[in-house]
Amino acid sequence: MNLNKASLIGNLTDDPAARKLPSGQSLTRFGIATNHVWKDAKTKEKRENVEYHAVVAWGKLADIIAKYVKKGSKVYVEGRLNTRKWEDKEGVKRNKTEVVADNLIMLGHRGTKATTQTQTETELAEEEVDLEKVPADE
Repeated sequence: MNLNKASLIGNLTDDPAARKLPSGQSLTRFGIATNHVWKDAKTKEKRENVEYHAVVAWGKLADIIAKYVKKGSKVYVEGRLNTRKWEDKEGVKRNKTEVVADNLIMLGHRGTKATTQTQTETELAEEEVDLEKVPADE
């Protein structure tokens, strides 16, 4: 048995970029920054490392993210890793590893009031119920 699963908690590095494909399918791309903090064994100083992750969402989830999530938002993203490979216009081979999101939970927003956040989470919860009605093949 194999497992390809990614779980991240972090903050969006920019506003999500949403678009509709010619097929009508929704696509939203965004970045998440995560950090790792530890104490250096020799110097006893606090150290921190930041990682940046590319995330892509499809369909109804993409629409929800584009509507409710903004730069700086703290989110939990769950999905799978996918590496795309292509050749650019100059013939250089490129690749990019992304998290293809299956689930996103809003953990909070920077600079928003609690009442606005609660209202937004309630609206999101109502839209999440609709997600269950969407056939799995979409």
